[in-house]
Parts: sequence; structure tokens; C-alpha cells
Amino acid sequence: MSVQGVDVLVVGAGVVGRSVAFALASAEPAVRVVLAGASGGAAASGAAGAMLGALGEVTDLATRTRHGRLRTELALAAAVRWPAWREHVRARAGKGAGAPPMDGYGTGTFVILNAVSSPLDDASFTAIAQVAAEYGRGCQEADPSDIPGHRPLDNDRALRACYLPEEGFLDARAWLAALDAALAALPNVIRAPAGPLAALPTGAYLLDTPAGAFRAPRAVVAAGAWTTPLLDALDPDLPVVPVLSTAGTALTVTGLQPLPAVIRTPNRAYACGLHTVPQADGSRYIGATAQPCLTPTSHPAAGALRSLLDAALGQLDHHLATAAVTHTHHGNRPISLDGHPVIGPTPKDGLWVASGTHRDGLHASPLIATALAEALLAPEGTAAALPDPLTAFAPTRPLIADLPAKEAAAEAAAHHAALTAEARTRPPLTGAWPRMLADAYQDLMNHAYAAMPDGYIPPPDLAPLAYEESGPALAELAAAHLGRHRAHFG
Repeated sequence: MSVQGVDVLVVGAGVVGRSVAFALASAEPAVRVVLAGASGGAAASGAAGAMLGALGEVTDLATRTRHGRLRTELALAAAVRWPAWREHVRARAGKGAGAPPMDGYGTGTFVILNAVSSPLDDASFTAIAQVAAEYGRGCQEADPSDIPGHRPLDNDRALRACYLPEEGFLDARAWLAALDAALAALPNVIRAPAGPLAALPTGAYLLDTPAGAFRAPRAVVAAGAWTTPLLDALDPDLPVVPVLSTAGTALTVTGLQPLPAVIRTPNRAYACGLHTVPQADGSRYIGATAQPCLTPTSHPAAGALRSLLDAALGQLDHHLATAAVTHTHHGNRPISLDGHPVIGPTPKDGLWVASGTHRDGLHASPLIATALAEALLAPEGTAAALPDPLTAFAPTRPLIADLPAKEAAAEAAAHHAALTAEARTRPPLTGAWPRMLADAYQDLMNHAYAAMPDGYIPPPDLAPLAYEESGPALAELAAAHLGRHRAHFG
């Protein structure tokens, strides 16, 4: 077998992988980079809403936990990089083949607090304004009736709204095309299909693809929700935090007036904030559902489509009932076992990981890409340290648990209650029924969290995996990882 020697292998062709390859190759023309992986399929990037949100992603939980605040700092730092990063990519893309004339970039986001919500949404809406004031970012009270393109049903109407003038947005599909055109313009980038990655006895890495085999002293695994199987095949004893999936469904619709800004609700588990994003061609992106899964899924579920359409027509714009649905998007967001990113070097020399970004991958891609490129291109023998706050999310860290199990279970129960409110569930108004529903959620979470191994507390986004049929498998996955971590670090 003929093997071509290169300098860096980037495994995973989603927005993070493409951005890392671009940052490496454009920074150092002498560095030969292979970018391997399918550019479509059910990866998260092609289905993304591409809200470049820092404040819009803030939740009450994020303000109350150390790592939640670090995630906010990461998002704010990424937002600062976007204007220069976008111009850098677009300049390289030029007018080459596949370069879109527009990428749908704009600024402005309306966050609405509507009638089909819960105290959880109230707290996160307040947290957005608090974080904006703390970091000196724009946040203005807005009249919901003045939001362009916002026509909810009366029962779902917004009670309050705020406007975030600095929050950006993109058309994700157009942005990926721009990245592809920029990569094609770099002669030191080789595109290859997906293939297995192996560690060689010499310390190098071998990538075997249908287009050829490549060897390099350094490899970056940015394979999204497919990261863990790839790493397990390379080294089953590697103590990297496992990456799972949250399957998401979204739609593109046409036939309505173009939107000037994003409209969204606050973030929470199993919904990731209902949102509509203007697209480069004047259409609207409507998203998105969030279903946690142990492994990636390939198609949207009927229930996800129903929930999304019901929420969008009621809370965003009832005129969507006559809109033409031109695309159904389905993707698998990479979420780690503890809910936080997995970014940085591993114990194997030359092997790096960039995954587990969940909802933040596209927005954080300029920061992640430039940080990894600088570390990988550092002179030999120098420390390859990532900047804060990325250092908190090292791939082999102990599992993060900012809340004790009892509080984490209560938080997960609150997210379920919010979903119940959005679905307009009405318990019988006799006796203690309303309270009994909340108590039932709490009991369910308490039992599910108690069944997890010592040392693992699921984040709210993964709570359903703990109490559904997948509960034993989740516990087994966590126990296996904890065992690997103890064996490696003691």
C-alpha cells in the first residue's frame, strides 16, 4: 500500500474540522494538511441554524455554575473573532468554484419570553440581560408587537422581548460552501473521504481512505458525534470523555417576507431555543428539536417534526402555515458525557480532539480553529497550551459536575416541566394533580440519577437517556469511562 506523508491529519469535515484545516493551511503554506470526512450526511454543521449567539445562548444555569460561565466567556471570545475570521475565509474563497456570492451574515437577535413557557424561561430571560450588563454588551427591552415577522397565535404570544443588536447570524449552508471554496484555494490542503485512523508504532498516525492512505505525526479528531467510535478503534484505553449525540431537526421555508433579524426563545434542554434565522436567499430557517441519543441517528423522527411545526406556527409566525417547506434538516450535535466541549491534546503524542461542542460548534469554530492551529504550529519542544477558557475542557479531564446529584436532578425536572408547559399539558384541576406532575418528574429524575455510577452526574440535556430504556447503557458507558480514567491517572 502506497502511503503519502503529510504534516497534519484532520479527521472530520464538519465546520470545526474544516475550520481547523483552513486555519492550519492558511497560516503556514509549507504545512500539508489532509481533511478527511464526508461533507454531508447527518452531521450537525449542515443542519445548523448558525446563530452566532453569545448572549442568546445564556441560561440561568450557566450564570450559576463555574463551567457555565466559562462557556459564556468562550462564546463571547468567539464573537469577537468572527468579523476578521469571516473576511479571511471569504478573501481566500474569492470567486472560486462553489464560493457563494452571499453567506447570509447579519446582526440582530430578538429574544422572546412567551406565554407557553415556565419559570425556567423567566430566569434565563433575566440572565441574558444580567450577563449583557456585566460584559458591556447591547441588550435593549423591545415591544413584542414591533418585532418584524413575529406573528404568534394569541395563546402563545410573547409577554416580553429584548433585542441584542450585536448578535450575529449566518446561513450555515452558504458558510460551509465558502469554507469549501477557501480550502480548495489552498494548494497544501488535500480533501479525502472518511476512513479509519490508526496509531503507528513509530508514533505517527495512519489514515486509510478510499482515496489513499496518509501518514502524519499529528492528528486532530473533529468528527462530531462520531468522535468516540473513531477514538475507541484507535485506542480503547484512551481516557477521553465520550461524545454522544443530540439529534436535531429543522426546516427551511419560503413564501414569506425575508426577516431582518433572528427571533428566538431562551435556551433549555430538549428544545435548544425555538428560533428562526434569515437565510442568504431570503428564505427562513426554523429550528430546532433536540433528542439525546447514545449514537447518531440518520433521519428526523415524526414527533420531532410535529413538535417543531406546532411550536413555530404558534410561537413565531402563524403565517408559516402557508409557507413552502423546501428542506428538512437533520443533524447530530456532538454532546459529551458531561455536557461540555472536549478540546485539546490527549495523552497520545500528537493526537488532539476538537468535539463535544453541542450547540456552539459553528459559533466557536474561529476560536477553536485558531487556538489549535497556533498550538500545532508552535516550534517543536514548546508547550502546546490552549488559551483560557479552553483549558477547562481538556479531553481527559475529570467529568465535570457543577451541581450535586440532587440539585442536578431538580434542574432536569425543571426542564421537563418547561417542555410540558410548551406542549400545553393541562393536568386535572382537582386535588393535588398539578403538584403531583411536578413531583412525578422529580421522583423520576431522582431514581434515574441514583442509578448512575458514582462520579457521574448527567447534565439536563442527557437526562432522558438516564430514565429511558437507554439508562443501563448510559450507566455502563459512564462506568467504563470512569474506569479508564482511574486506570490512567490513578
